[in-house]
Amino acid sequence: MALNLEDKKAIVAEVSTIAASALSAVAAEYRGITVGDMTELRAKARNEGVYLKVAKNSLVKRAVEGTEFECMQDELKGPLIMAFSQEDPGAAARVIKEFSKDNDKLIAKVIAIGGEVLPIEQLEALAKLPTRDQAIALLMAVMKAPVEKFVRTLNEPHAKMVRTVAAVRDQKQAAA
Repeated sequence: MALNLEDKKAIVAEVSTIAASALSAVAAEYRGITVGDMTELRAKARNEGVYLKVAKNSLVKRAVEGTEFECMQDELKGPLIMAFSQEDPGAAARVIKEFSKDNDKLIAKVIAIGGEVLPIEQLEALAKLPTRDQAIALLMAVMKAPVEKFVRTLNEPHAKMVRTVAAVRDQKQAAA
């Protein structure tokens, strides 16, 4: 079904709004994917906080103008699905990577983060980025480790003395 001018303007405005607040974007070729698989991909993306959009490349190019994803414009060729990470930078890459494991017809073509296009080989690295909660947990573990080590070090002389007294007691009991 052909889109009229108002529909095209609405798509450009919607994608532009999402792109303005997105943290990263992945464009993937979806040629040959069934409707059922596409529905499954959309459900996974929704759960991960990823916005998916299939739109004409000319409309997407207009939508990303003035955003940090403007660098992707030259690479948008063929039937592409756009995935924008809304909550954490690695979410779109994770969704595309995980889905493409089971469905080899979904092929990542373009990755952009921070205003620059990354080589497609960086999809794996971007997908491995920790989520916000994981990053906070790692930071807390790093901050807590020196304090724990200090407390163990302060406690060690007392524990050693207790073990020595217990060994002397056990030795006297064995001799008696």
